Amino acid sequence: MPVQPNIASTAFLIAEPARAKILMALADGRALPAGELAYAAGVTAQTASTHLAKLLAGGLLAVETEGRHRYYRLSGSHVAQVLENLAAIHPVNDVRRKPLTPEARNLRFARCCYDHLAGAVGVAVTQALQQRGFIVACADKQFEVTLAGVAWFGSVGLDLAAVRPTRRGLARQCLDWTERQHHLAGPLGAQFMTLLCAEGWLRRAKASRVVQVTPKGWDALREHLGIEGRLGELSHGH
Repeated sequence: MPVQPNIASTAFLIAEPARAKILMALADGRALPAGELAYAAGVTAQTASTHLAKLLAGGLLAVETEGRHRYYRLSGSHVAQVLENLAAIHPVNDVRRKPLTPEARNLRFARCCYDHLAGAVGVAVTQALQQRGFIVACADKQFEVTLAGVAWFGSVGLDLAAVRPTRRGLARQCLDWTERQHHLAGPLGAQFMTLLCAEGWLRRAKASRVVQVTPKGWDALREHLGIEGRLGELSHGH
């Protein structure tokens, strides 16, 4: 009899509201202690401990010990991808929508999706890379980097020869749950995000998934990728 994935047990783990909040609190790739995760989920420390044990047993979390403290993180980018894809499942015929909170607007504008850039800015960057022929969408939700793309990434300081692909490839299409379009993920997406932060184009918030585009970043995005206008207005409106 063929081996079947245990989808039901994984879905059960994610479906519980407190556990879902714990997972989303870790969706930017950080490692957090149980106390912070309990606060994020709105539950007691004892309840959080029970949920964390179940998520660990289910393979959704990993834990590392530093002295007397235990820090929890997602077990990998594949878990973040599942969360992002689940968040994208949304009724298309919503007529009434609650006003977004400032935090929700900021997350929608630009955020970390585990280790890569997501939100309106992430999608705009990905589309600009495609429009300029630097990356091309291909089968199995992958992006192929063209020769022009290799040269362009090199010009901004990212040597693609040094980026190691995983078994899932070098560059992946990740469905953005707020924009309903794909942004750049995979090892290339992660290294590109790291570069943009190191160059001062982006700044990650310390206590959330929010990412800010700096004035230097807007200048660079305009110069290198032609990104401006509506996104610039949104950055102030959000």
